[in-house]
Amino acid sequence: MTLPTIDVLLSDDGRAAVPLHGVTSAGWGDFAEGQGARFTAWAKAQDFKAQAGKLLLVPGEDGALSLAVLGLGKNDDKLIYGSAATALPAGDYRIVGEAGVTAHFAALGFALGAYAYNTFKPSRVKAEKARLLVDKAAFTTARRQAVAISFARDLVNAPSNVMGPAELAAAAGVVANTHDAALRIVAGDDLIAGNYPMIHAVGRASVRAPRLIDVTWGDADAPKVTLVGKGVCFDSGGLDIKGAAGMLLMKKDMGGAAAMLGLAHMIMDANLPVRLRVLIPAVENAISGDAYRPGDVLTSRKGLTVEIGNTDAEGRLVLADALAEADTETPDLLVCMATLTGAARVATGFELPPVYTHDDALAAELATQAIAEQDPMWRLPLWKNYESWIDGKVADISNNADSAYAGSITAALFLNRFVTETKSFAHFDVAAWTDKPRPGHPAGAEAQCIRALFALLENRFGSKTS
Repeated sequence: MTLPTIDVLLSDDGRAAVPLHGVTSAGWGDFAEGQGARFTAWAKAQDFKAQAGKLLLVPGEDGALSLAVLGLGKNDDKLIYGSAATALPAGDYRIVGEAGVTAHFAALGFALGAYAYNTFKPSRVKAEKARLLVDKAAFTTARRQAVAISFARDLVNAPSNVMGPAELAAAAGVVANTHDAALRIVAGDDLIAGNYPMIHAVGRASVRAPRLIDVTWGDADAPKVTLVGKGVCFDSGGLDIKGAAGMLLMKKDMGGAAAMLGLAHMIMDANLPVRLRVLIPAVENAISGDAYRPGDVLTSRKGLTVEIGNTDAEGRLVLADALAEADTETPDLLVCMATLTGAARVATGFELPPVYTHDDALAAELATQAIAEQDPMWRLPLWKNYESWIDGKVADISNNADSAYAGSITAALFLNRFVTETKSFAHFDVAAWTDKPRPGHPAGAEAQCIRALFALLENRFGSKTS
């Protein structure tokens, strides 16, 4: 396993390339008129009016492609160049004239739009591709993000038989080794000895041993940033077993972990002046005679006792032990990301992950960066009146709220009980999946919110000169 190679972007070295124009619907008339009658007739025959995402290929007198035009529509999609990545014929292209977006977003959209998971269909891998020539600065920043997101997508798209806890740990090792970070793995019964009892309890039923993945990087005296990602590599639901339809996409239940590894790559590749720690509880929630049961009471790393109301609410259990560990260091920023609840999808859909935090300044900055990066999220409240819903009957707390409503909020409240020392903490309940494709977002795995988070970190902590 290696980090992906982004071969559809090239740093512009002045080589010959086909001109690629980005044109809005409002500007189409003037643009077409400026190209002449022959061009206008050709566009009319193709019913092209610069509709968003539509591509016009224009032949020259010799029949060869002379230029291409990408419709930008209302110019409200920063990743619109993703539409061109797979539609353009193989060859080199350079954006000329007004791009409609910055060079960074044009390059990033193009790279993300070109993504495909073809591991098990190698015949679909094209030998020749369309490549976009961009300036050096845009090439560097777009490639960094495209590598991170493509890596996370690859991990989530991988079927669970090839992406279990050990393989997820190996993926963390790839990121760690690339950036000379330290990697610690606590696996199997060592989790009991190391006082990670709930990670062990959830994962012990599987023949694939559970583990805690722990990556650290950066100067010890730098501001501390800790990322915690849910790494449930497959979720059967445990003894409270899911139906067949509910299990179909459970390979993506480690999407939070994949996204945090992607963000970690961006942080280290950019050499941000932080002390980074990544904690990933990696388990498979399986069924066997050793499976944890509804009604069991587990003692967590923090010491809180947890009543098991439903074994299909396993993600919050493994995250609780990891968050308790993270909280002991009181990082300057603690981020938790998880494919935690179906309730979040009901509330805000696949495109708009809920984020929870008590830190109003952090929430405001996240909202600003989400808009700037076109990496959406929406703050939902840690509503205190629902706290009693997760009180246990025979234990301190229950992993299954005493209500069928507000499931994403009560899950966030559960996690919040395990973070008592860190002042700036945010939890993201992500889908890690694109159900309806759009520019830069092919159907399938997705790494949500990490571009906005990276922008926030870069803005908050600055960058090193090295």
